[in-house]
Amino acid sequence: MAGFSSVRATLEDEIHRSLKYNIWCSTEHGNTRLDAAYRSMNRKGPVYLLFSGSGSGHFGGVAEMKSAVGYNTCAGVWSQDKWKGRFDIRWFFMKDVPNSQLRHIRLENNENKPVTHSRDTQEEPLEKAKQVLEIIAGYKHTTSILDDFSHKRKKKVLKR
Repeated sequence: MAGFSSVRATLEDEIHRSLKYNIWCSTEHGNTRLDAAYRSMNRKGPVYLLFSGSGSGHFGGVAEMKSAVGYNTCAGVWSQDKWKGRFDIRWFFMKDVPNSQLRHIRLENNENKPVTHSRDTQEEPLEKAKQVLEIIAGYKHTTSILDDFSHKRKKKVLKR
C-alpha cells in the first residue's frame, strides 16, 4: 500500500534546491497534511509526492517522502522565508509530462476535476495515482527540470 499527494511548487528554483539537497517543505498547512499522511502509513508503505509547477502546464517529477516533517528545522535553502520546517525526500522521476497527457484522470475527491487541477498537498486516490505514475513512467520526455541545472551552472560561471 502507498499514499499519494500532489505537490505544487511555486518556483522552479525551489525544485532545483529540492533536487540538490533531497528535501522539501510546504506551507504550514501543507506540512501538516503531508506529515499526517506519512505518519498514517506507519511503515505500511511509502508516501509519494507528484510534483507539478504552478502554471507550468506539466508535471515535473515524483519523489518519496523519507521522513516525517521536522517543524522546527530550518533548511536555510529556500528563496522565501515563509517555508518553515523540512522533510527528506528521494526523487524517482524528473521529467516534464504535459498536463494534456494526464487531464483525462478525474478525481472524485476533488469535485471530479482532472488531476491536473489538484490542490497543493491534496491526497490522491490510490487507483488514480497509479494511473498518473504509469503515464509519467512511460512518457517519452524531451525536457526536464534537470535541463535547467546546466543552464544555471553556466550562468554562475559567466558571472564570475
